Amino acid sequence: MVVPVMEETTTHKHTRPVPLGKGVTAGGTDVVLMAGPCAVESYEQTRAAAAVLAEHGVRVLRGGAYKPRTSPNTFQGLGEEGLRILRAVADEFDMLVITESLGVEHIPLVAEYADIIQIGSRNMQHYPLLWAAGETEMPVLLKRGFMSTVREWLLAAEHIESRGNDRIMLAERGVRSFDDATRNVLDTSAIALARLESPYPVIGDPSHATGRRDLVIAAARSAVAAGADGLLVEVHPNPPEALSDGPQSLWLGQVPDLMEQTRRIAAAMGRSLV
Repeated sequence: MVVPVMEETTTHKHTRPVPLGKGVTAGGTDVVLMAGPCAVESYEQTRAAAAVLAEHGVRVLRGGAYKPRTSPNTFQGLGEEGLRILRAVADEFDMLVITESLGVEHIPLVAEYADIIQIGSRNMQHYPLLWAAGETEMPVLLKRGFMSTVREWLLAAEHIESRGNDRIMLAERGVRSFDDATRNVLDTSAIALARLESPYPVIGDPSHATGRRDLVIAAARSAVAAGADGLLVEVHPNPPEALSDGPQSLWLGQVPDLMEQTRRIAAAMGRSLV
């Protein structure tokens, strides 16, 4: 008996690779690991994290200089000082920098110090910010809104591209659920769907998706298995004392385990982890 093959309904059959710099490309054969502290707290903290990450081959350092916190009474980031720290540490270890821009006014500073602009979940439909990022020539990582559909996410990316910048990556960072057992729910089907229906590389964010250190590596494995082109992971030298997102930050000692487990999944998918 011949089983009929269903006709493909997807618009895009190939991911458009995004060169990030220093020979690193998202959306190719490699799964790109971007890791670092949620927030830049000091030079010493950032350097300690970067030293371990670089030792294990991580090429992209993440860290927040501007922090969109739910409460105004919590740590809001170091601003330009944080950007300077990120740049200095990344240059020492020959790494790229990805960091978030909260508003249009931050774009010039982020462009000066960083290599990749991140637009966070809360700003996914901040259209003036999307347009401003689209007017740069920098790679842009657009996180899915925690209450947004995949269609809204993809259309937000088109706002960036409408201004001339097609160096766009998407980040699935989990969506809000009725269940409070985890911070959010990692939507692995959205990772697969976004890769099918858009040309953009898709990055999985297991840290924000779970909100729990003990679930981050398992969620990272599932994201890579679903076809993610990269991972965005939070690590910290001392998570219990972190000024932002300590419960979901891996200890530096967990980095080898993260690398080994995700490397195995990537290999099973015919890819390499960088």
